[in-house]
Amino acid sequence: MFWVVTKRTLALGGCLILILAICIVEGVTGWPLAGPESQAVSSSGVRELPIYSVETEERKIAITFDAAAGASDTDALLGILAAHQVKATFFLCGCWIRNHPEETKKIYNAGHEIGNHGDQHLDPAKLEREELLQEMEGQKQEMQKLLGITPTLYRPAYGSYTTEVIRAARASGYEAVQWSVDSLDWQDRSAEEIIDTVLNHRELKNGAILLFHNDTAYTAQALDTLLTALEKEGYQMVCVSDLIWKEPYEIDHTGRQFQVSKAESLPEEEGA
Repeated sequence: MFWVVTKRTLALGGCLILILAICIVEGVTGWPLAGPESQAVSSSGVRELPIYSVETEERKIAITFDAAAGASDTDALLGILAAHQVKATFFLCGCWIRNHPEETKKIYNAGHEIGNHGDQHLDPAKLEREELLQEMEGQKQEMQKLLGITPTLYRPAYGSYTTEVIRAARASGYEAVQWSVDSLDWQDRSAEEIIDTVLNHRELKNGAILLFHNDTAYTAQALDTLLTALEKEGYQMVCVSDLIWKEPYEIDHTGRQFQVSKAESLPEEEGA
């Protein structure tokens, strides 16, 4: 008995290995692959995407942090950002706000932007619409109660979404935002590895949105060196709201946002 190896069997084997690798990554880390090509479409076949990056000629990028668990390094992160005069966007869960109200106030009082990251960090893609809306509303209520402000940005927990999730967010008044450069700090990589991952990322360019997390082992250790290196490369680091375009705009298949003139966005008149 012997096997006949053909190009077809090799191709099938490669596909099976790729599928297995994806399952292992998602199963072990709990973090879905967040690229636009990995997300589900709606039942109608029309896919809506959040903003992953922004098309701009200005050398601007956005620094973002997700917070869902502890707050061990929050003071350190805020101190480093202040030293570099950088304003960032913090996507906070409602449970994080409840557990860390003083740290939440510090973030806000330091002039940073706060976005909605859901109430209990549940996977939005697995929720029914009513549950999803409750997740968004719970976090919003915590912000209104503690800070008296209403969030305008939403980042789905785990970067996991469907078209229905994005539509629900926009219907609730949010701009849905992902990221184009993942620091991979959530993998407890060393400070040197975090720095290398970001600075050598193929998507580090004008309009990039960078993802970090608080309460990690090495993010605070990496941040000062990383911000210094980005400054030397001429980048201005801003909040997400200072980077993205306001309507009208378009988002391409990669999640990159483009400004559209009002004239271009107007429907053509019949017979024109």
